[in-house]
Amino acid sequence: MNSRPLISHIGIAVSDLEEAVRKYEVLIGRKPFLTKEVPDQKVKVAIFYSGKEGAGQGDRLELLAPTGPEGPVAKFIKKRGEGLHHICLYVDDVKASMAALKAVGLQLIDESPRIGAEGSRIAFVHPGGTNGVLIELEESAD
Repeated sequence: MNSRPLISHIGIAVSDLEEAVRKYEVLIGRKPFLTKEVPDQKVKVAIFYSGKEGAGQGDRLELLAPTGPEGPVAKFIKKRGEGLHHICLYVDDVKASMAALKAVGLQLIDESPRIGAEGSRIAFVHPGGTNGVLIELEESAD
């Protein structure tokens, strides 16, 4: 039985990252562990960890702000407004999980894994097949 956490993180789309970080610092009681631009997604992220900063997996909150008008987060905010963007689940093998999901008819956004903000292999599953929730798959480090 695998003992890793099920949920890697929850992603929240925001229009202004600096403003959102200020609010979440008060709400969470700490500063983000990592702030980074992810150019291929046209987004800048701020990642908050629970407990001992940066240790282990799980218990992360990711704020995502678009860096331009054409990226997926910018389009999401334009269509739906700020708010819950995605839930990221750990998987043992992203590529194998993608194949299994595709085999049962789920639509994938990514055709092959890519590298996420923290260096893990990731892929997204279209919300049309997951009850309206955008799901990110993250290959577990263990």
